[in-house]
Amino acid sequence: MAICSSPCSSSSLKRFLSPSSFNDHDHDHQETSLPRRICILKWDSDENHHHQRKKKKHFELKASNLQPFNAVTGVSPVDFSAAEHVEVPAKEGCFDHIFDTDEKSESTLSIVVVGASGDLASTKIFRTLFALFYEDRLPENFTIFGYARTVMTSEELRNLISRTLTCRIGQREKCNDKIERFLGRCFYHSGQYSSEEHFFELDSKLKEKEVGRLSNRLFYLAIPPNVTVDAVRCARRRASSENGWTRVIVEKPFGQDLDSSRELTRDIKQYLSEDQIFRIDHHLNEELVDNLLVLRFSNLVFEPLWSRNYIRNVQFIFSQDSRTDIQGRLVKFDDYGFIRDVMQNHLLQLLALFAMETPVSLDPEDIKNEKVKVLRSMRPVKLEDVVLGQYKGHVDSIAPTFTAATVFVDNSRWDGVPFMLIAGKALQSNRVEIRVQFRHVPGNLYNQKLGTDLDKTTNELVIRVLPDEAMYLKINSKVPGLGLRLDQTDLNLLYESRCTPRGIPDAYERKLLDAIEGDRRSFIRSDELDAAYEVFTPLLKELERKKVAPELYSCGSTGPVGVHYLAAKHNVHYKDYL
Repeated sequence: MAICSSPCSSSSLKRFLSPSSFNDHDHDHQETSLPRRICILKWDSDENHHHQRKKKKHFELKASNLQPFNAVTGVSPVDFSAAEHVEVPAKEGCFDHIFDTDEKSESTLSIVVVGASGDLASTKIFRTLFALFYEDRLPENFTIFGYARTVMTSEELRNLISRTLTCRIGQREKCNDKIERFLGRCFYHSGQYSSEEHFFELDSKLKEKEVGRLSNRLFYLAIPPNVTVDAVRCARRRASSENGWTRVIVEKPFGQDLDSSRELTRDIKQYLSEDQIFRIDHHLNEELVDNLLVLRFSNLVFEPLWSRNYIRNVQFIFSQDSRTDIQGRLVKFDDYGFIRDVMQNHLLQLLALFAMETPVSLDPEDIKNEKVKVLRSMRPVKLEDVVLGQYKGHVDSIAPTFTAATVFVDNSRWDGVPFMLIAGKALQSNRVEIRVQFRHVPGNLYNQKLGTDLDKTTNELVIRVLPDEAMYLKINSKVPGLGLRLDQTDLNLLYESRCTPRGIPDAYERKLLDAIEGDRRSFIRSDELDAAYEVFTPLLKELERKKVAPELYSCGSTGPVGVHYLAAKHNVHYKDYL
């Protein structure tokens, strides 16, 4: 059964509960004097919820992931003293039978960017929201609030973000008008991330803009991980929607190892359900990553080849050149390292999507179930299968800026196939790609024409995620002219030649739009996070215990020499793609 809530008046609240029904043991007297939100409960069946979720329309705001304040379980007798910490969010569609009018015009979306004065918010999040507004992807009624500790006015926030706003190529004549209209929807409130009183003030301002409509609220936490739980608690208790859904986007890192990750998840789930938590990995919304499942499951030519019988190895490459080496990120790499920042997040998620079995459906939960199976089938990474590097001139530490690791998926499809994860910064090129190398042709009739180095003639499928999005397949073909000479050529799909004049949408645009729609397909579930950390946590602890020094490499090079020895160890044909 699912719990739905409906707004209740203060008079009915007093008749229903006494103020002493709630005991806050973890807050001081000043904070507990703030009003609580208790709502009368309605019930809806899980069957209704499942049926309505399947009918979800594209870009339509649904009353999904509803989480009434201080909702209690259906267990009798009701213990209201525990209601502060026992939260069973209602399922999607619970309010559909209440609101008979057009939902889009009668509902409003409030987007709260927590950490609005930071670099991520000013250079990325507000730009992304404007891009969605520019393409008419946001609902008719929406408001954006910045929230941070920095003291500033709404006008100062608008001046800050207006410097970063740009328009699509196709409609430049409307650019200035669009910017002015967008900025008119942006406001600011200053407060501490751990202050329920300040979030209660934010709630009052949100209500002024929502003017009695069905209110849906999306919180984007662009803040350091050490204040994430405080912000979640305050948003949940003081600024969540009373009659719509509330969702929270959480930026990585999600802990430093398996134990800290589980602790973070446990703390957040005191206040939110799993359906309300959107752990973001923006690389999962890149155009080519979205196309990976389409490539596999809608093309008969690829699926039969997608196994150990035909694939020799797979390489997942994340390379940043020296121009993207931002000094402000060095502290982050000292704290978390490239393994946590890139490999355990981005590359392992790409591997899970690449290697998973056919899901039951395209429902987000079905896709995640298959990804988790892949992650749980992986062996923990061993130190002898890892190469660490650090570019010369890095800060005085042993934090790696380059990591290569070979991992294995122990199931019937991938048994024995090496998957190489390669991530580095300050290298000679900037790219994210997947390289699938196929096995040699047995008894090849053209061996004499191809030469002795068969690796140079191996069929290879390359999925270039960034930059210059493309997919191409390397095949052997005859060189035109007299005689019989063979050479490799590419069958390619260059997205630049096929995309619209407006270009390919940014990954953050897809992320925010998915969160607004409640589509969790490209967000990370808690059991996915656990399974990923189980692969790397033993290695992380061993590196910390042994203080392994990384191999130095020159800035702008292809990385440490050791990666070539690691590739040779596992019979991987590795080139200097980096």
